[in-house]
Parts: sequence; structure tokens; C-alpha cells
Amino acid sequence: MTQDKAIRIIIADDHKMVREGLLLLLEEFNDLEIIADVGNGELAYNHCRESCPDVVLMDLKMPHMDGVEATRLIRGACPNTQVITLTTFDDEEQVQDALQAGAIGYLLKDVSAAELADAIRRAHKGETTLAPAAAKVLIAATTGPPALGHNLTDREREVLELMIQGLNNREIGEELVISSSTVKNHVSSILSKLETTSRTQAVALAVEHKIIDA
Repeated sequence: MTQDKAIRIIIADDHKMVREGLLLLLEEFNDLEIIADVGNGELAYNHCRESCPDVVLMDLKMPHMDGVEATRLIRGACPNTQVITLTTFDDEEQVQDALQAGAIGYLLKDVSAAELADAIRRAHKGETTLAPAAAKVLIAATTGPPALGHNLTDREREVLELMIQGLNNREIGEELVISSSTVKNHVSSILSKLETTSRTQAVALAVEHKIIDA
């Protein structure tokens, strides 16, 4: 591939040895061209405004301006520039912050040269590449745990609503035209599903988590 068609890349990392290592790794690929390497997010942002690279390899922890803020600014100023977070961190907050800022990829620094080159090519085409740990966090954040009380039946919700109103089992039975023993069974099931043994706590949880629609 000729140089004018190469994917133009900026490396942003505050460790010079990391930048030099990435340069050595990526110079083996003829379709990739490093146009700059910088030591902080502010410099990365300034270079992007001037040269509009195709891809930025962005560290997260850097002085003056961190990778998350730099990613946000770069994506705002240069929408055609894709950012791949390349870091040693894979905790949930870091992953979410980077992706929310506009990073298209999230990789750890132990990635191989071939994997990194492939991720750069994918980013250039608008495709996402995530380290397994980052993908797990993203899935968990997207799906989230089920809401408390999601598994209550319609009848149990009716009973719970009357419990919130302060009715006892006999009164609930009269209201729903069911026996007190049936009410007792429903209450036991409600307590189990709300993971409590206290009728009072069940009511408090129902109110706190808005389990019953107003």
C-alpha cells in the first residue's frame, strides 16, 4: 500500500519508552504510518486539530490533560478521527469513561503487535475492538442487574400494594376475596423474592424502589 493511503496514527502516552516501543511495533506494517507521538492529552488534541489523523492510540493517565478528556475533545473537533484507548487499566470506571468519551476501542498494553495493528485497521473502518475485560464491563453496564421485585406476580403485586396501605392478612383477604391462608402464602413469596424476612422491611423496600406503580 502506498504511503498516501496509509492509516495515519498519533500515539499519546506520557512514557517515552512506551511510545518508542509502539513505534517499533507498528513500523513493521506498511499500511500504518505514525505521524506524531506526544506525552499528554493536550498535545494529542492540538496535533489532531492540525493534522486530523485517522487513529489516535490514547493512554489514560497523563499529565496536563488525561486520555478521557483528550478523547472527548478530539472526537468533538475531529469526528473522523477514531480513538483507541491503550492502557494498563481495565477497571469498570475507566472503561465506561473512555467509551463514553468516544473511544472506539479499549485495549490493554499487553496486546500483541498483530492484534494492535488489526484494531487500528478496524477503528479506521469504524469498527470496535475491546479487550475481554472491557467487553465484560460494557455488557454488564448495558444489561445491569434485574430490578428488585421484577419477578413478583400480578397477584403478589396486588397483595404488596395492600401491605403498603397497612392492611393485615385478614383485611387483604377480604379486599381480594381470597382466604387468609392464601394471603399468607403470597406474603411469604413476596418476602422471599425481596430477600427479606420482615414484612415491615418488604414494605420499605417496595416504597424505596418504587416496585408498585403510583
